[in-house]
Amino acid sequence: MKKLALVTGAKGGIGSAITEKLVQDDYRVIATHFTGGAQCAQDWFEEKGFKQDQVRLLELDVTDTDQCATRIAKLLEEEGTIDVLVNNAGITRDSVFKKMDAEKWHDVINTNLNSLFNVTQPLFAAMCEKGGGRIINISSVNGQKGQFGQANYAAAKAGMMGFSKSLAAEGARAGVTVNVVAPGYTATPMVTAMRDDVLESITNQIPMKRLAKPEEIAASVAYLASEAGAYITGETLSVNGGLYMQ
Repeated sequence: MKKLALVTGAKGGIGSAITEKLVQDDYRVIATHFTGGAQCAQDWFEEKGFKQDQVRLLELDVTDTDQCATRIAKLLEEEGTIDVLVNNAGITRDSVFKKMDAEKWHDVINTNLNSLFNVTQPLFAAMCEKGGGRIINISSVNGQKGQFGQANYAAAKAGMMGFSKSLAAEGARAGVTVNVVAPGYTATPMVTAMRDDVLESITNQIPMKRLAKPEEIAASVAYLASEAGAYITGETLSVNGGLYMQ
């Protein structure tokens, strides 16, 4: 029987690569999409050539605590168990802090950080009771080093790391591992659509002189979800080409 993974933000550049990799590794994936995005999600499903026994679409507002609790409880009733959770949903609302309004701050914190509570809390107890599970949170190099104009985003992504270490300590005895993948600049459609001079400026900062491939981020997630990664918990796996070294 296939293991089941829940991936939030599954339709994005990194989310798509994660979903595809998990399907290749014989997982069945619950792929969430934002409220009102059903047609867009269906188009993505068909474009990627997924089959019904590989990917199930789920409308989920990761910022809505009550909706997440209700829909994930129903999902557990229907599916029985979730083996792997990948918290990947995220947005940016960049602005220098002195000009940042409260809406930009709260939008990013709610989507990138509060969503960890909303999605993980309904699943964590079930994983512990089952005696195993993998939780993998997608952070960012900018949560490690900070970034001009991204105080909201960096705060959320840094908070994700503290959350993951704390939850790893709680889940360890029950066989539930909790880890972070922190990508550097990645060749998603959004990034590669930037002007050539901007892309050149970014890659010049990276010791390896290139962007990450989405597939490289997905491979890191798949490793942490695999049996080979069973003894790793509370860790942050940096995949950034040497941009930031701890």
